[in-house]
Amino acid sequence: MGTGETSLQLADVTSALDTALTALKAVGADPAYRVGGTGAALLQGVRLPVGDVDLLVARREDVNTFAAALSSFPCLYAASWIPESSQYFARYEVSGVHLEISTVERETDSDEMECIGRGPWQHYVLIPCGSHRVPAVRLELRLATELFRDRPDRYGPLLDHMAAQGFDAELLHRAMAAHGLSAEHRRLVNDRLCRSR
Repeated sequence: MGTGETSLQLADVTSALDTALTALKAVGADPAYRVGGTGAALLQGVRLPVGDVDLLVARREDVNTFAAALSSFPCLYAASWIPESSQYFARYEVSGVHLEISTVERETDSDEMECIGRGPWQHYVLIPCGSHRVPAVRLELRLATELFRDRPDRYGPLLDHMAAQGFDAELLHRAMAAHGLSAEHRRLVNDRLCRSR
């Protein structure tokens, strides 16, 4: 749900997150969250198009906590329930970046999905980001999402990065299975990533 205009740079994402998290700290709040989406991939060194920064939280109260902390910034979408996507969602503009905070309230026992179930809470890495360390969802989960959405401008750079830097093959295969990815996408991943091993 980004601006759709130009792609954000690492400095943009870092500045927005640092500013938002500093505002959160200033009000004494510390809700659990994960950075997801393409912003999480950019923070992990993947060069790909990024339109916004996505923060996943576990509870609606956490969206409201972020909203209160960000009340001095332009509110682009007030915290509210979106039934079509089963999300409690808010969007702010922080340092010129659309920062989206949401829950995703769909039940699953899976730990292989980027935004639902245990996946984002179990499979993440801590990344330095300004004066903070942010928990970013692992690239294996992001790659499965982008393959499912069939966005080659996103999954191509993810594959390139993971081929060069390494990846958790077992987690990736489970994430691809959880999404029910086509045999074509599975072959593409195997061809691109097996060459790197």
